[in-house]
Amino acid sequence: MTLTTPRDETSPFVRPTPGELGSPRYRKFRNLGRDTLIQYGVLAILALFVLAPVVPTIYQSVMDRPLYEAGGLFSLDNYSRLFTEAGFGDVILNTVLFAGLTVLLAQLFAVPMAIVVTRTKLPLGRLIAGSMKWPFYISSLLLGFGWIILYGPGGFVSVQARELLGFVPWNLYSIPGMALTEAVALAPIAFTFCVGALNQSDNSLESAAQVCGAGPVRILWSVVIPMLRPPIVYSSVLIISMSIETLSVPLLFGMPADISVFSTFLYTNGLQSIDPDYGVLGAASVLILLVTVGLVAMQSKMLKNSQRFVSVRGKATRPRTFDLGWIKWISVAFIAVYLLIGALLPLSALIFRSFALVLTPLKSPFSTMTFENYRPIFSYTSYYMSIVNSIVIALVGAVVISVLAILAVLVARRSKMKGNKLVEYLALAPQAMPGLIVGIGFFWALAYSPGWLSGLLSGTIWILVIAFGLRALPTAYGNISPLLMQIGEELDNAARVTGADWFRTFTRVLGKLILPAFAGAFILVFVTMIKEYSPAVFLANSQTNVIGTTALQLWAEGNAGSVAALATVQIVITVAFVSIATRLLKGHTSNA
Repeated sequence: MTLTTPRDETSPFVRPTPGELGSPRYRKFRNLGRDTLIQYGVLAILALFVLAPVVPTIYQSVMDRPLYEAGGLFSLDNYSRLFTEAGFGDVILNTVLFAGLTVLLAQLFAVPMAIVVTRTKLPLGRLIAGSMKWPFYISSLLLGFGWIILYGPGGFVSVQARELLGFVPWNLYSIPGMALTEAVALAPIAFTFCVGALNQSDNSLESAAQVCGAGPVRILWSVVIPMLRPPIVYSSVLIISMSIETLSVPLLFGMPADISVFSTFLYTNGLQSIDPDYGVLGAASVLILLVTVGLVAMQSKMLKNSQRFVSVRGKATRPRTFDLGWIKWISVAFIAVYLLIGALLPLSALIFRSFALVLTPLKSPFSTMTFENYRPIFSYTSYYMSIVNSIVIALVGAVVISVLAILAVLVARRSKMKGNKLVEYLALAPQAMPGLIVGIGFFWALAYSPGWLSGLLSGTIWILVIAFGLRALPTAYGNISPLLMQIGEELDNAARVTGADWFRTFTRVLGKLILPAFAGAFILVFVTMIKEYSPAVFLANSQTNVIGTTALQLWAEGNAGSVAALATVQIVITVAFVSIATRLLKGHTSNA
């Protein structure tokens, strides 16, 4: 006998008959289901905001004069001049070496630390896990300033090493020095991705390996590490892209040694040039964009068979921890050295500099303690408003970008929409665009947009929310996507059998499972956006400056003390936000 359930006409959706399982009928708008509207809406939003700065840049690269000049003609001379006159060959080589060494060092720091923190019985494991995020709280510009104070040619540690050894065994103003500093700043990204994946997975595979006689080290090497490929790949592509576009460390360390990478090439030939060659800048930007698109394509190929990484299904167990014996003390020592030398000491030096009139290894910093460095920060309206603007931009952007990233991941990974892979490319593509180019691109886009739109966004913090948010989108997407890949699709199928469509499956089933990733993305995006400054160089005015542009202005004026004071203020704001957000989202921040 077959039992049938009567249709409830008052229900918001019509329950499917046995022949309609998996295809529920929801109310439609102009014959379009809400799944279709949401999915293509996400695609349209991403395409609009990603292409807005890209199209003007590409157009500029093939024009013989700046876009603001009339009568421009199509030409490919910009690309030929890029390689023949601008010395771009050396720039490419230096950039490849810098980015490659940075990602290698960052992963060597992050992956072992993530494993020992989450999968072993490590003394003070929770404290160490929280401390690993310290370098991410400040921008590379500020961290680099702290490193110069300590490890530069006249730094505290360098002077002591010279007195003890007769020479300084390191050279901060070199590609390895640049890569090491950048790796310390970016390692928390890879660490966060790996910790999120490890906390979410169950121990069924590890238990099977143990039954077969594998010990703790063998289980970690043969089972745990291979399952980390998605977060390692995502974070590696992200770190490479961030290394290519970063301006601060190459500017501080590379320029004195005449080492030019892509970002400083744009800076010197664009912002610092009396007569910028916008055609060459556009051509260089297009080439870097193509390189990053290739990295994303390689990433997708490496993660093509995502079922290999599924470890969360309808029935799961909690992760287990192993006792490594005496090896755990080596792990603790390694982490302590990373945190102390890489983050804590430079951070302390930066804070000391904010309270000292002069900071030199030849004189005690306590003898010149003062608050004078903070006076300009809170006395001038433009400096004070830069702090307020940064907080507003970061808060609004963190909410909007985290929601958009979750929707993008679901469309790319959990929908049958045609072009769903394009969503992933669009979500990750912004990291291919340096902040300087994003700023130039949006500036040109607003110049050629309708008058009402230009008047609405030009010179406001909302265009900065869009530009900064676009730059932070890959971070949020990369934080959420690996976790979703670990959730088996049988949960989706079970929801569809009960009559749920794609959107209801997300809100009722997947939404709760990826809430930790959302909380982590929210915090990461806030930290990323409050540190951002590059697009604001072209988009901000005296009323909409942010912390980064104000710091650059003070640095150009030689006011290093106020730069350190502004950095200290940013650190306090960031730490306060992360602490409050973590407490409010307690239980949902395993990735944060």
